[in-house]
Amino acid sequence: MFELSLVEFFGRAIPEGFLFIFASYAFSKTAINKRDYLISSILMSFIGITIRKLPIHYGVHTILSIISIILLSVNINKIDVIKSIQAAIILIILQFICEGINVFIIQYIFKADISHIFNDSMLKTLYGIPSLVVFGVIAGFCYFVLLKKKELNYV
Repeated sequence: MFELSLVEFFGRAIPEGFLFIFASYAFSKTAINKRDYLISSILMSFIGITIRKLPIHYGVHTILSIISIILLSVNINKIDVIKSIQAAIILIILQFICEGINVFIIQYIFKADISHIFNDSMLKTLYGIPSLVVFGVIAGFCYFVLLKKKELNYV
């Protein structure tokens, strides 16, 4: 079972929920509807917390997160199903890449003990911030390039 502290809730789950929904808009080339974005981001944060508390293996958490992102994107944000699936897969792969690079840097450049970091919720949240920031910069860059090129679809 994966326990979630308040630090992880406010430092990771909430920003991640907002970032995942933003990325689903960006990677599906859909303009943001602020009301729907806010609702689906908050729901994604709570769904993410719930999924993390389930007594299941980590890979299953990822699949459930992908399904959640797709369902929220289609039902609340009114993004096309195929675009939602593509966006969810892209954002999960990008998240894994960002986190993988982050863990590599922590472990091999900074020579920090990964097992100690993952066992301390405060350290885990702090050390996870760079991967979230990089992920957010990439998603934001994609969205704003599409905005400048006027390639966003309005739903």
